[in-house]
Amino acid sequence: MTRREKRAFIQRSSTKEMWYRLRHNTSAIVGTILFIVIAVSCFASPLYLDYEEDIIKVDAVNKLEGPSLEHLCGTDELGRDVLYRILWGGKTSILMGLISLGIAFVMGIILGTAAAYFGKTVDMIIMRALDVVMALPILILMITLAAVVPPTNVNLVLIIAIALIPQEVRLVRAQVLQLIDKEYIEAVRIQGGSVMRIIVKHIIPNAIGPIITTAMIDIASAITTISTLSFMGLGIQPPDPEWGSMLSNGNEVIRDAWNVSTFPGIALLLTVISLTLIGDGLRDALDPRMRR
Repeated sequence: MTRREKRAFIQRSSTKEMWYRLRHNTSAIVGTILFIVIAVSCFASPLYLDYEEDIIKVDAVNKLEGPSLEHLCGTDELGRDVLYRILWGGKTSILMGLISLGIAFVMGIILGTAAAYFGKTVDMIIMRALDVVMALPILILMITLAAVVPPTNVNLVLIIAIALIPQEVRLVRAQVLQLIDKEYIEAVRIQGGSVMRIIVKHIIPNAIGPIITTAMIDIASAITTISTLSFMGLGIQPPDPEWGSMLSNGNEVIRDAWNVSTFPGIALLLTVISLTLIGDGLRDALDPRMRR
């Protein structure tokens, strides 16, 4: 068996072992099932709900009703069904969180790999630029950007992506620095492998595991940030529903209708918990030494 065949065999064995640990990890299973239920329920909502009739239509006669068979989570201060708005708003929050992370993920891989692989001047320029971004507290940075630019969904996604990019770059850079001096990377260099081939085929695939693990936590962070900005009136604007804005509106009527803010809060909490459990499960599967 050649050295390449041995390395391929070891990689296949490691992958099988990882999937075995992941399938038998209770946290990962519970988190995955919970997140799938939440995501499917939210993303399927346009199939059976009408935006004009079910989401934004005002019904002054039935406002601030408690949970009932007709309205399982009650109605809000404008008579709109709370459950319907939770599902519709969840679709927006989860989708925007995923897109924000996707942008940060791609930029993190590009900039982090470039900084680690090329080093010196490239590394200094990239890391000093990120230091400037990270010099401000993240929440203050996002609030400032949200207050300056128009509060559109696209701008909100970009704001959150900008906030996530520095930590993604640092994580990728740290992972790549651990790999660039490995023997098999040096062997590819000696054989005349191009820089792009080394990075794309040998470095990124071996560095991606810990990055994906952290990504689960970052998705939860992005969703929470969207809700925080919406709670403060800087995120998704009425009449479009979003968990944060629903919490804000519910706070104003909490003495008369506890359900208006409680159920959106539960939806946000369960989503964050499910993603955290998935992240913990992936961490344990990728590195059993980190098990608590």
